[in-house]
Amino acid sequence: MPLSVGTTAPSFTVKDTQGNTVSLSDFSGKTVVMYFYPKDDTPGCTKQACSFRDNYTEYQGKDIVVLGVSMDDEASHQKFTEKYSLPFPLLADTDGAITKAYDVEGGGYAKRVTYVIDGQGVISHVDAAVKTETHAQDILAFVGS
Repeated sequence: MPLSVGTTAPSFTVKDTQGNTVSLSDFSGKTVVMYFYPKDDTPGCTKQACSFRDNYTEYQGKDIVVLGVSMDDEASHQKFTEKYSLPFPLLADTDGAITKAYDVEGGGYAKRVTYVIDGQGVISHVDAAVKTETHAQDILAFVGS
């Protein structure tokens, strides 16, 4: 069962698509949309990532950080990012530590769950019923309210 609204988001430090070290604390004061997905370059995950890509300018306009998280490695994330021109970082949770901390471990992969984390590091929204094609717009509707 995913973490609840009002829970302090677990901190993490991990590598992103480009091999940069990323920590949740890097985004203190900003709203973070952290979406977990099972696997790079699979049909549902591609629709979900492209949904965020296609709406990314709106996220930037609201100063919202988008982070995709799966248990794939940096090389897989790089290929996925290049193939679909993804403008946001994907986090390589190869040991599953973030996936477990956010309680979305699905037996060797991340379940499809999205968390909205406010500027104070508290979870303000959880979406565990993701519609991959409209997901980015669904989250924007929440953060816009």
